Amino acid sequence: MGLRWLLLTLVAFATLAHAFDTYRIGSRLIHIGDSASELIALIGEPVYKETIETRAAGFIGERWQYRLDGKTVMFTIRAGRVDRIEEIRDQQ
Repeated sequence: MGLRWLLLTLVAFATLAHAFDTYRIGSRLIHIGDSASELIALIGEPVYKETIETRAAGFIGERWQYRLDGKTVMFTIRAGRVDRIEEIRDQQ
């Protein structure tokens, strides 16, 4: 019974988050591999930053969160570059 609820929760969450290789902001695109400074120049400082660490507290990178067009968009930054782009749609 517990496993069924876990699977249903994971499926529901998976439908709310989408990963992309590029993200359009106006007429410009941010690509995986673009520098963090390019991202800041295009859309400014993030609303929220979260540090990503190993279990031994070693630094891996950061997740930068933005509110764009009524959606939450997270950019994972590793080694000063965009490593992952995720869009999280608000639940209605």
